[in-house]
Amino acid sequence: LSTGLSLSLSRADLAAVVAAEPRLLRARPGTIARRIASLRGRANLSAPQIRSFLMSGGAAHLASSDVSPKLAFWVPFLGSFDMLLKILRRLNAILATDVDRGVRPNVALLGECGLGVCDIVQMTQNAAWLLTFNPERLKIVVRRAEELGVPTSSWAFKDAVCTVARNTEVSIAASIDLLRGTLGCSMDKLRSAISRKPSILGFSEKTLRGKIEFLLTKVQLETEYILQRPVMLTLSLDKRLAPRHYVLQALVEKGLIKNDVDYYSCVCFGNEHFVARYIDRHEDALPGLTDAYAAVHAGKSPAQSLTQHLKTDRYRRSVVSLAL
Repeated sequence: LSTGLSLSLSRADLAAVVAAEPRLLRARPGTIARRIASLRGRANLSAPQIRSFLMSGGAAHLASSDVSPKLAFWVPFLGSFDMLLKILRRLNAILATDVDRGVRPNVALLGECGLGVCDIVQMTQNAAWLLTFNPERLKIVVRRAEELGVPTSSWAFKDAVCTVARNTEVSIAASIDLLRGTLGCSMDKLRSAISRKPSILGFSEKTLRGKIEFLLTKVQLETEYILQRPVMLTLSLDKRLAPRHYVLQALVEKGLIKNDVDYYSCVCFGNEHFVARYIDRHEDALPGLTDAYAAVHAGKSPAQSLTQHLKTDRYRRSVVSLAL
């Protein structure tokens, strides 16, 4: 406690840190004191930052090593201490990875692919685990991403790297076969779609098949339309694709909007924008639609419940049919 007080850490702060990482009690007090002092000196952290760092997972490493040299790399690399805390809460392993033998070579490899520092930092924010890979493993991941036909110079290459890193070669191949089979397209057209949104290859067969079948049979979109807009396949079927289709269908059949609304634009709208444009302004004509849609969007009701709601006696005169 005296060590903490000398660093302007309160007894309550120290108690919270020990509660988060009890193994600190087994470490030698002098060793911990030197390492905490190093956080302030070498890593240039303030007392509040030290507390936040320890409470965010940093305490797990304090008993075994001096992590200040790693912080001296990560904070400037990520651009801010707050970004480090955000990543650390999700992936404590970044402090267990050797910076010189692991992280720096991985950053250099991604740089050789044409990714700038800002691109790599952006990837790190969502997939910091990539930089913890053995460099040889990351080389394999990069090769697999390149084999998908995604140009290394494109913004989608980051997406491709993350997708293949999360999935096996077998699962990626299965997704490609499924897309070709359900969409009935050539490999060239499919590669073009993948180059726009590589993450479509990361969904399970059941999820991907369900979205494609819905878009083809319920929304009645053309295959070419889907291939040109693959981002649709990354959106939730139950919370976005299906409920928004049913809302648009109801509005068309009620005569409240024309039957020329672009479906892709509607599913890409933020929820507030979609609600304001297609639901709130028509609440008088279809009372209860707002609450019904909100329940579906929040995951409290299935998308089918929206069609059932609109098919009650209240709406039969205005809605011809919303059957699935």
